[in-house]
Amino acid sequence: MENQLRIAVIGCGSIAKNRHLPEHHNNPHVEIVAVCDHREERVQETASLYQVKAYTDYEKLLAVEELDAVSICLPNYLHSPVSVAALNAGCHVLCEKPMATSREEADQMIEAANKKKKKLMIGHNQRFVSSHQRAKELIDRGEAGKIYSFRTTFGHGGPESWSADGARSWFFKKDKAFIGAMGDLGVHKADLMRYLLNEEFINVTGFIETSAKPNTDVDDNAVLILRSESGIIGTLAASWAYTAQEDNSTVIYGDNATLRMEDDPEFSLVVQYKNDEVVNYELDGIQSNKQGGQTTTHVIDHFVESILDDKEPIINGEEGKKSLEVILNAMESSKVEG
Repeated sequence: MENQLRIAVIGCGSIAKNRHLPEHHNNPHVEIVAVCDHREERVQETASLYQVKAYTDYEKLLAVEELDAVSICLPNYLHSPVSVAALNAGCHVLCEKPMATSREEADQMIEAANKKKKKLMIGHNQRFVSSHQRAKELIDRGEAGKIYSFRTTFGHGGPESWSADGARSWFFKKDKAFIGAMGDLGVHKADLMRYLLNEEFINVTGFIETSAKPNTDVDDNAVLILRSESGIIGTLAASWAYTAQEDNSTVIYGDNATLRMEDDPEFSLVVQYKNDEVVNYELDGIQSNKQGGQTTTHVIDHFVESILDDKEPIINGEEGKKSLEVILNAMESSKVEG
């Protein structure tokens, strides 16, 4: 394949504006040729900024443009149908998380990618965070020893502070979002813990509430209890009610060391050994929704590299589905408990 990929971004909301579009634009191997959004004013503004074509109908975009790949930055309920349409049109697909609203939808995406022999990548950027990558290196070489437990959390004040549509955002509408804080934030941490521990979770229990946000029917506070194949147990919290300050921390407890990621205001990774030695790592900051806190996610660069080098993305469809299933299992357990 040529070293220049023709790419379109479908959906021009905040995630496209802050991450996909600028990161595609900054990649020397990418030419953004078109953008698509059902809102005329928004798509025209975006198209003007990047000097590309504007579409309000993704089907027309896929039919007219000769594309190598697309970024899908749409409400959750559209992830699967638009991904499948793009894959069937011969495009590689980078889809935002959660990849779908059901196992069946995820399977349809994976099947389309396999059938068309195209890359399907899900935008779980937590794997690329420097502190998480360094922690995984330490865990894989046995620095933590046997791991017994963990806690991980992702919470902030809610999408209304950064979503393109504020309090009227699709994030708060169950027919479009399907799930709330768990889909926005929790699925990131489910993917991260699977990546760090290199294990699947065989037991999932969820305590899920809609208590912090008015006029919504999706979860805004959730705590999950997880157990892995080898018996590692831990908690995963996802919340839109951390109003004072965002929390994006993870702590892993092993018999030789405790690893604290994004848990210290100064050091991205702190490793506390049982012999009282402490090693502080000052690494690149984690991606943040705060203004000026945005660093490159490395997701787009990895996606582009996967296409150019014809290799499987680190978070392909199968990986995306396994992380989605943790959240689906939590929801199902909550209904049983309730």
